[in-house]
Amino acid sequence: MPGFIQITDTHIVAPGALAYGRSDTAEALHRAVATINAKLPVLDGIDCVIVTGDLTDHGTPEEYAHFAAIMAELELPWQAVPGNHDRRDAMRAAFAPAPWMPEDGPIHWVRDFGPFSVIGLDTLLEGAHHGELSLEGVGFLDAALAAIGAQPVVIASHHPWMHSGIPAMDADNLHGGGALMSRLEAHPAPARMISGHVHRAVTGQIGRVTCQISPATCHAVLTDHRVGHDPQLTIEPGGITVFRWSTAPQPGLLSDIIPTGSFSGPWPFADRPAEWEPRPLQNRDQQI
Repeated sequence: MPGFIQITDTHIVAPGALAYGRSDTAEALHRAVATINAKLPVLDGIDCVIVTGDLTDHGTPEEYAHFAAIMAELELPWQAVPGNHDRRDAMRAAFAPAPWMPEDGPIHWVRDFGPFSVIGLDTLLEGAHHGELSLEGVGFLDAALAAIGAQPVVIASHHPWMHSGIPAMDADNLHGGGALMSRLEAHPAPARMISGHVHRAVTGQIGRVTCQISPATCHAVLTDHRVGHDPQLTIEPGGITVFRWSTAPQPGLLSDIIPTGSFSGPWPFADRPAEWEPRPLQNRDQQI
């Protein structure tokens, strides 16, 4: 069945540089691309990769060229929406030949996967960390939802509207997202919103809309629920999120977060070591 892979917050900098002096974002993206390529033979029906913003750290032509060079290793087509670290004109210039890139204006697009569609929404407000959906964006959304009718829909944006519980990040989420959510609430089929920005995996429900924030390929934001503390980065394993349409037990979209990198295994469970075998308890009172 059809599906896609979401990557987000790649934060590519100039070749040889580290983001924030600590994070090797290029190596992290190489690792994510290698993980995707290695997993493709065992993933059913994956059509493309969707990048939900912050492709680069400063939005420079050099950074976009570096991003493109790494993504050239990917064995799938990809498309993207910008994040607050991107710059719309530089991103458009870098990827102008791509069929999903509009000639001007915000970088919105729609991709039809058959059982469902994905609407990519540009929430970049240049010069600000938070996001906004412009009146033009609302108009694009209305037209796209009308065109897909009663088909299930996924909204792909950089900024989430759902709060993550990390106050410093929630202050810079999608401002004015109520207009978006009211339209998804009124949509006649299931709706989901997928985002990045927070550098953590967070899932919640707003009304009847599932909201999902995916982990970054590179560094993470420290989970810190205290008010008044600036966000801090940690170097944790990066992740990609696989979305696949399933028909059983009923039609719907499933997601699976896969850590990037190489890990031991796989091994058949039948070959488990002897020490894994269950041993009888000597006394029933010892059972937990």
